[in-house]
Amino acid sequence: MYNKLKTYKNKTYTGMKVGNSHHWNYRNAQWHETKEAPDMWSFNFNSMKTRFKSAPSNSGAAIKTKYHWYITADQIATKINSNSYMTSMKGFKFKVGHKRPYWKTFSYNYPEQSGYEERIIKILSDTLDKMKTGQYNFIDQSKFDKLTKPVLL
Repeated sequence: MYNKLKTYKNKTYTGMKVGNSHHWNYRNAQWHETKEAPDMWSFNFNSMKTRFKSAPSNSGAAIKTKYHWYITADQIATKINSNSYMTSMKGFKFKVGHKRPYWKTFSYNYPEQSGYEERIIKILSDTLDKMKTGQYNFIDQSKFDKLTKPVLL
């Protein structure tokens, strides 16, 4: 079922059916950030993510398949004590490309595909257009705390 061709809003795709969801655990995560300007930070995040429940047998992508995502998100960090913050994040991730185990590079590097930068510009442009016209249901910040739940490990 994973590799079966599907259609959503006249776009053909493979993979998980639109509307289905995953639940992941991120343990031993590391977030490193650097202040780049008064109101801007760059960050790197690394973690092994594991499924909350086991995957159905014979489902999903082949082992060593890679996915490249572009993420836009709201993050609220609440200081708990001098060394800890409760962090909640909600947003969208957009598929930029993928690399099958036997491919030499990501899909956006092949001549018949639009390139990485072109894809990112389209994602940002489409996101901005949808925000301006109210097509994206972004979170009401007054409800953010109620919609995000802390995870204590």
